[in-house]
Amino acid sequence: MFKNLQLRQKFTILLTIILVMGLSISGLVLSSVLTQNAKREVTSTALMLMETMISVREYTDSQITPELKEKLATSFAPQSVPAYSAREVFENLRKKGDYRDFFYKEATLNPTNIRDKADAFETTIVDKFKSQPKVKEISDFRSLPGGDIFYVARPLSVSKETCLQCHSTPDVAPKSMLTRYGTANGFNWKLNEIIGAQIVFVPASKVIQKAHQSSLGITLIVSLIFFVTILLVNIFLNREVVRPLKRITRVAEEVSTGHMDVEFEELSNDEIGNLAKAFKRMKLSLDMAMRRLKRPPGNTHEGTGG
Repeated sequence: MFKNLQLRQKFTILLTIILVMGLSISGLVLSSVLTQNAKREVTSTALMLMETMISVREYTDSQITPELKEKLATSFAPQSVPAYSAREVFENLRKKGDYRDFFYKEATLNPTNIRDKADAFETTIVDKFKSQPKVKEISDFRSLPGGDIFYVARPLSVSKETCLQCHSTPDVAPKSMLTRYGTANGFNWKLNEIIGAQIVFVPASKVIQKAHQSSLGITLIVSLIFFVTILLVNIFLNREVVRPLKRITRVAEEVSTGHMDVEFEELSNDEIGNLAKAFKRMKLSLDMAMRRLKRPPGNTHEGTGG
């Protein structure tokens, strides 16, 4: 079937096959690249949010807690706990449209507030930070029954001695805190010890959606470029190859039927032009041969002696 098609149709099919194969291969590569870019973009946002929460913790520890010191002697105020302040600020931030899909947790192995207790998966992250102090950041996907999520984690350590005022031993902790949370959890921390991890979660669909949106846009642009290329190639092929070949074919057919008054036009110096020149030389040779054939034979007269 392919051999019965016209030259322009063959080129169109060939270019279309190249387009499909090119889009398929580039689509796979592009999807991987854009997914990595989306992960980096989400990671960058998550790290910015973590730095913001660190600032909130430091503000709470340096300015809020000292102001509530006298009150803490008689009644416990959770607003004085840096982890509590960070969590509450983040929840307020999530009310903004850009961050509603982000979730924040200070997953701690031995927290005062059970809300911050690390689950089995988060515990493995904390243990990795503890066993590999040089690892400062972990990001990957986590599978959950409700769907995959993407997470970014950083180690959380006891960086200030003021933290030990509440988390060293129960006998030095504020009585009001013991009344609220008891003495079973949140103690025996040590300075510079990694006690948990800052983790920001975001649904994996958000990462994949970002990648797909970028991939779709680029694919449409590439497809448009290929379509325009196929159109331009067809126009060029029709003008520079198909039409000249049709003219040469038509003239050759007329010459084959004995019409020697037609001429092969030399419109270019490329292969098509060389073909026209070859046909022109062939026509001249054929014309000369036909003239010789049409020439009447000469008469030879022998003289007789007398």
